[in-house]
Order: sequence, then structure tokens, then C-alpha cells
Amino acid sequence: MAKLGKRTKAAREAFAGKDNITVEEAVSLVKSHANAKFDETVEIAMQLGVDPRHADQMVRGVVGLPNGTGKTVRVAVFARGPKADEAKEAGADIVGAEDLMETVQGGTIEFDRCIATPDMMPIVGRLGKVLGPRNLMPNPKVGTVTMDVKQAVEDAKGGQVQFKAEKAGVVHAGVGKASFDEAKLVENVRAFVDAVAKAKPSGAKGTYMKKIALSSTMGPGVTIDVANAVPEV
Repeated sequence: MAKLGKRTKAAREAFAGKDNITVEEAVSLVKSHANAKFDETVEIAMQLGVDPRHADQMVRGVVGLPNGTGKTVRVAVFARGPKADEAKEAGADIVGAEDLMETVQGGTIEFDRCIATPDMMPIVGRLGKVLGPRNLMPNPKVGTVTMDVKQAVEDAKGGQVQFKAEKAGVVHAGVGKASFDEAKLVENVRAFVDAVAKAKPSGAKGTYMKKIALSSTMGPGVTIDVANAVPEV
């Protein structure tokens, strides 16, 4: 068994025995022990009582974090003509049509968010097997298939976060950086949890939110009291 470093050992000791604490306590604990040599991302993981294999139990959505993510988001837009110009003016990093499709098919994906105008979906649809597994496929339900590309690009650049339940019913996302003020991280965490709560699918049965955990990129995790995170639960 590998020997734990001093930093890792100290963090684990600090987290030991602390479970189901308040959002504020969890943020303070995670932030104070995120001491890697880079600005760690504060990550949230939520175990939901759903089976995403059933269409009526799929959980997906989008939320604009009030204090942003602290991450530089690279945005690609599939558009032509005036809409392509609009995307470029809004700050899109990559704009194209068939040329962009060929680039992606060739294995080059240099973006974190993909937006498309409705008329481009026949082209984008060919990339489903490439973009789908990476959760990059444009979808009208989360506002990434739209004629308002300017707003979509600005939202993506401004701290909007998409979420989607994985096979095991887990939703995972970054909700800020360890360098953020605690109050801003708390606000972001609560905004994210609220968005997932509101995205409860019609087919969900029993307990919807089973477990919520917070961690930093290199640090251990701590569980949050669900009732504290979502008072109405």
C-alpha cells in the first residue's frame, strides 16, 4: 500500500467522522484543505434515486451559477452566415459547419460546450457517437440548439453549468474554485442543488436525493445533509 503524503494524511484526518454536515461547514472544510499547487475546482456529486436508462427517469438540465465556475469555457458553434458572425462576435472560440464536423470526426475536440442552430442539426447529428459520450451534444432542452447563439455563447462563457445523470444515477459538476470566497461557493452549491431538485423527473419514485458530497480536485470528500441543502426535502 502506497504511503500517504503529509498533505493527504492531514486532510483525511480533518475529514474523519464529519458526515452529513451543513453546506456552509462542508464548503469551509473543503476550501481550507484544498492546498494543491493549483487552484482546485470544488466539485459536487449527487446520488439520485433514478435509473437514467428509463426515459421518464432521466435527469438533465442547466443552471447559471450566480458566481460563475472560475473556469475558462471553450465554446464551439455550428452555424452559417449571419449566425456564424453573431457567434464570433459573442466570443465563440470555434465556429464552423461541415469543416467543423470533419475536424470533430477526425478526433480533434478542442471545446467544452457545443452550440448549434436548428438548421445545422442534420450535420451535428452525425457526430452523436463522438459528442454524446462526452455530454457535448447540442440539445434544445438545455438551450444549446437555438437561433439565439449570442445568448447561448454568453451563458456558456458566464458560468452556466449543464448536468446529466450518469448510468448509476449520479450527477457531478464543478461549482467553483477553491479560491472563491466561502459565501460565493455556498451560493453556487445551493443554486446547483436547487436546479437538480427542480429537474426531478416524473418517473422518479421513492427518495429522489439520496446523497450529496463535496470535494476539491485533489482532496477527500465530505457528505452534506440533504435536508440542509434542500430545506423542502
